[in-house]
Amino acid sequence: MATYARSVRRGLPRAPGGDPWPPAGSEPSLGDEPAALLAAAQSRDAASAVPVANVVPLATATAAPGTPDVASGPSVVHVASPERSTHARRGLPRERGGEAWPPPSVTDAGRPPAAGPAASVAVETPHAPGETALAPSVDPAAMATAPTAASAAAAAASDASAAAGAAPAVRRGLPRAAGGDPWPPADTAPVAPAASAAANVTPTHHAVPAAPAAANVTTGDHAAPAEPEVAAAPLTPAVPAGPLVERRLAHAGVAPRVAPAPKPEPARVGPFTKAQWAGVVILGGAGVLFVAAMAVLAIRWIVSLAPMQDFLTTYPGEYHLPEGAPVGLPAWLNWSHFLNAFFMVLIIRTGLQVRSEKRPSAFWISKKDRKRRMSLTLWLHQALDILWLANGLIFLVLLFATGQWMRVVPTSWEVFPNALSAAVQYVSLDWPTENGWVNYNALQQIAYFTTIFIAAPVAAITGYRMSAMWPKKATKLNALYPVEWARKLHFPTMLYFVAFIIVHVALVLSTGALRNLNHMYAATGSVDPDAYADNWAGFWLFALSIAVTVAAYVAMRPLVVAPIARLFGEVKSR
Repeated sequence: MATYARSVRRGLPRAPGGDPWPPAGSEPSLGDEPAALLAAAQSRDAASAVPVANVVPLATATAAPGTPDVASGPSVVHVASPERSTHARRGLPRERGGEAWPPPSVTDAGRPPAAGPAASVAVETPHAPGETALAPSVDPAAMATAPTAASAAAAAASDASAAAGAAPAVRRGLPRAAGGDPWPPADTAPVAPAASAAANVTPTHHAVPAAPAAANVTTGDHAAPAEPEVAAAPLTPAVPAGPLVERRLAHAGVAPRVAPAPKPEPARVGPFTKAQWAGVVILGGAGVLFVAAMAVLAIRWIVSLAPMQDFLTTYPGEYHLPEGAPVGLPAWLNWSHFLNAFFMVLIIRTGLQVRSEKRPSAFWISKKDRKRRMSLTLWLHQALDILWLANGLIFLVLLFATGQWMRVVPTSWEVFPNALSAAVQYVSLDWPTENGWVNYNALQQIAYFTTIFIAAPVAAITGYRMSAMWPKKATKLNALYPVEWARKLHFPTMLYFVAFIIVHVALVLSTGALRNLNHMYAATGSVDPDAYADNWAGFWLFALSIAVTVAAYVAMRPLVVAPIARLFGEVKSR
């Protein structure tokens, strides 16, 4: 670092009553670096001072011209310097157009020499002649600008030289006066190895290490003996800072919103869930009851009118059968009626299973044609269809053979106005007097005719088109009768049978249950509608038929159906 000529700051006199030291007109001796350290040391309180480590005795000291005797002169103290330090940062100029502040001489102040284990610092300490000068206390803040951590490096270099058997040379620095020789002189004795282990001084305000091992002082041009260790005044250790605490906000804030886990999809029965079906039943039932109540009130008002009274008198709801029409219901008709209801309930159940089945549990394979392969449920559905068709064919043959067809087939155009009259009487809750043992009313006759001669054949034809028995290679027949048509007709036909069964059973039980059940199940009756009104035979036969139907409905499982299906083919599980 360059040394600039500048006035030397004068301090206290060397002797009581003397002039300030150094004398006026003295040249700068050590530059700005020791002066900055000394000024910082003198401006701090002695309680917070840190002793300077590594005070090196000088064998021979040459004072600058014009200085007093060496014995009373300033002590030369070697202050450990770091291996490398950074320059002070220069900022904006103090005046417009000037250089950056502070000047280079000031920015280099406090920076020790670029290299070397130690730097020599001349510290002016007033003391009496013959006394041994001790290193002054240095404030930790000043030591921050000129760190002394390099004393460890100097000690390490000295120890390494001693281990090698060679006396380490003293690093020479800047001259004491302008144009002079580098300081210290070339013949300055190095520090003894034992005295080189000086303690490091931590240039911080938080912790101060123990006092250095020794502080050696040189006075004059001869080496003074090493002084005993001088313990520095310990500083009160600073309380370590605790963990960082986040500043509390004005409010607790809102926790991040976490999306709840999606709920599992509820099980569906057909197109709706169970809760939706319950809502449909409740709302639908309430709607039906409301519409029915409004219809009853409206029809009862219409029936009270004179024109409607004349209409009901002319068309009571039934007309006379042709001559020779049979009276009563034979036993074969009762058995055919039971089997028809039995097969129809099971066909509807298996048909709905086939419609909703996605992964069949078992398959049926034909013995004659191995290519005929279908699910076990579909095989059962088609087997029940065949039994139902067989029962229907027997019923039709006996129906026309005995003349019973005249009871279910309209034989006069009067059937239509009588059917309207019967419907008005049913809706007004003033039901017509019936005697099914002799004759059905016109509305019943139309309903039975539609079920036997229209709905049943449509169900059979559409079912056969969709079954495996339909010839698949019949190109012209398939074009004339596409399978899509069959599918669009088959399901509505099934819905018609469901509605017919519900209405039929409701009217049977509400228009004289014992009399009607005796006609349909016990084959007993009379021309007199009130006869056999207290006979329970038909009721118990009806209850038995319901029990058999329910048992078959529950037993239609692969475990029960598979042995029966093996009689006609091969059954393989999935």
